[in-house]
Amino acid sequence: MAGYSTRVRRDIARWLDKGLIDAALAERLASDVDENERRSLSFGAVLSMMAALLFAAAILIFVAANWEAIPRLGRVAGLFVLILGGYVGGALAKARGHGFIGEALWIVAVAAFGGAIALIGQMYHLAGSEASALVTWGAGTALAALALRSGPLTVAAVGIADAWLVLSLTGSFDIFFRSIHVPSAFVAALLVLFGLSLWTRSQPARHLILLSLIFYGAALAVDRDAAGLSTLMAAVCAGVFAVAVLAPGPVDRMVQVGGRLPLHALIGFLTAMAIIQIELVNGPGFAVAAAVTLAGIALAIVFGGRVSRGLRWLAYIGFAFELCLIYAVTMETMLGTAGFFLAAAVTLAILAFIIVRVEKHMKRSSAEGAAP
Repeated sequence: MAGYSTRVRRDIARWLDKGLIDAALAERLASDVDENERRSLSFGAVLSMMAALLFAAAILIFVAANWEAIPRLGRVAGLFVLILGGYVGGALAKARGHGFIGEALWIVAVAAFGGAIALIGQMYHLAGSEASALVTWGAGTALAALALRSGPLTVAAVGIADAWLVLSLTGSFDIFFRSIHVPSAFVAALLVLFGLSLWTRSQPARHLILLSLIFYGAALAVDRDAAGLSTLMAAVCAGVFAVAVLAPGPVDRMVQVGGRLPLHALIGFLTAMAIIQIELVNGPGFAVAAAVTLAGIALAIVFGGRVSRGLRWLAYIGFAFELCLIYAVTMETMLGTAGFFLAAAVTLAILAFIIVRVEKHMKRSSAEGAAP
């Protein structure tokens, strides 16, 4: 966000030079930018979080190795010392102004908590599934994030919830799906975690929650009725995109994702349309779905691409993927591929012409309305 802050300061100076604002207002605006500017991550902060993640992974792998040489009481005591030391040490580090070190120690404590759950269940052969252990781990992490008001712990809680979803979908952490079971409680968990992210002021957690919701919708569509649910998902995402573009201020004050809700909506729309096209790959509806996808990409660039470089790049990538998908489906007949591309090009050209005319008319009407 440093680049954004720099641009705002330049705009404030330009407005002051042109006499659009007075010196007092310029000073207040600059002070507000300084107060709300997000601190950039230092190299030391990045290293501390990486060290915490590596140490957390070492703890989990160490537990998974079933270290029989250490007595049971010693294993449990060691993990609880890590939990207590991580939370207390993190709180002390935060109190002394070392925020990133404190957050890193809390991550270690959360990993030790997960390791303790797995170890106790392993040693005493407690009844329960891996999914239940993940739910317990995630709930404990969320409570810690709530009590400590920690953004990284909120992200960790969302990540554990995603791991629970993957485990529910696959039946294990294997790469290939053996069975599909989409838990309906996952949406309720995301709602709770979204509220938690507002309390902890964790914007990365909210981004991850939105992406998780898109993944959940895609899994639900594949599990049940791909065409019907995917169509609904595409329509909902298109509606969210329209609302986020037409009323960016009020919408972002509600979801607080830094104005990137249209980006998430476009990801959801492209995901849903891809599922629809794969489902209709051998039917006549594929061409219609492909045309709708291309039109949606074009509209996204026109209405949202001017203010978001990330959205433009996502639209370009989606456009390239769509062309590859169309070619893969219709490559048996080059004439059919060329004909579809020609029809799509003409359709997009007509759409672009209409949009340009409408925008010019809107600008002209605005200028006439502003004139005295």
